Amino acid sequence: MAEVMTNAPVNLTDGAVKQLKTILSANEIPENHGLRIGVKGGGCSGFTYILGFDVKKDNDQEFVSNGIKVFMEKSHGIYLLGMEVDFQDGLSNRGFSFNNPNATDSCGCGTSFSA
Repeated sequence: MAEVMTNAPVNLTDGAVKQLKTILSANEIPENHGLRIGVKGGGCSGFTYILGFDVKKDNDQEFVSNGIKVFMEKSHGIYLLGMEVDFQDGLSNRGFSFNNPNATDSCGCGTSFSA
């Protein structure tokens, strides 16, 4: 079993952590699950983000960001290293946002990017 990374490649803001803890408690997510962060092909700019709770898989890195256990497929690190996940709760915008320094372009919805 892989060890837990001490330096998190992705940062979760306080706002994201608060919302994730609300989701965890409201949905009774099992303790063996962590937050999966990743990418997949698609969207209007080439890649879309993956964000959800899942069990750890063999090719995952595990780390803790701001108290939340996170799983990320090793090959996704090239696209996500240094990314910040936040949660916006304003009048005009509500939801998770991704500040990714590796994105060379992103779409207007903020969930699709190219690298």
